[in-house]
Amino acid sequence: MSEILVQTLVSGLLIGLIYALVAIGLTMIFGVMDIINFSHGEFLMFGMYSSFWMYSLYALDPMFTLPLTALFLFALGVVVYKLVISKITNAPMVSQIFTTFGLMLLFRGIAQFLWKPDFRTIEKSMVSGHFSLAGIQVGTPQLTAGVGAILVTVGVYLFITKTRLGAALEATAADKEAARLMGIDSQKMFALAWGIGAACAGVAGGLLSTFFPIFPDVGANFILIAFVVVNLGGFGSIVGALVAGILVGVIEVMGGFLLGPQYKLAIVLVLFLAVLMFRPQGLMGKA
Repeated sequence: MSEILVQTLVSGLLIGLIYALVAIGLTMIFGVMDIINFSHGEFLMFGMYSSFWMYSLYALDPMFTLPLTALFLFALGVVVYKLVISKITNAPMVSQIFTTFGLMLLFRGIAQFLWKPDFRTIEKSMVSGHFSLAGIQVGTPQLTAGVGAILVTVGVYLFITKTRLGAALEATAADKEAARLMGIDSQKMFALAWGIGAACAGVAGGLLSTFFPIFPDVGANFILIAFVVVNLGGFGSIVGALVAGILVGVIEVMGGFLLGPQYKLAIVLVLFLAVLMFRPQGLMGKA
């Protein structure tokens, strides 16, 4: 029984790291711009398809193409900001919500039109397989995805806290008007935030593509949980997103193990409602 419990905890930890990586991109966009991006899951979907097609057409392993996937999604995020989001930065919140929700439907429609609603998989990646550690079975793709999520999270955190661009992003997030008076171009910072957010989702998609089915609606499996993670960790907090992602992953998997798989999402949503009621700013958010 103890081995099964540890196995379940390990599985929850690894999937929680992926949740955290998806949520970090989401929380960065909100922290800098105060915009809730409902299309964030579709950037993850494009990341998965990018890895899949480079593997299928050119036999390039998703692990090797992760930098290309990140660059592609970064560029896509900047383009989406320039063409669409920049027009609504000062619009009412309702307009912003409808715009990002519309982008979500548009991206899903494009994916279904181009690639059909078929489930695709990457059968043989360089990280395929599993190994046993102290009697615990660990999938190599899941472990690789977890380690990759940690590295990207640490990289984003160091970029934000240790570089001039990161300081400019933090200043823009804290007070846009004051940052503008200090000579910081808020439009460039907004575009950068969207690019980094999309790149984080794309990397998460590339890591997931080695063991998770790829289909146009795949983002819906992660975006709802990402919102829970962002709310639990605190909107705008990268460290909070990491901690909350791990916590949500473990709670989801443990809840499914103890109560039944059909209750996994319900448990996560109950947690979401509890946080909204008792600590709406999240574990590490500012009151």
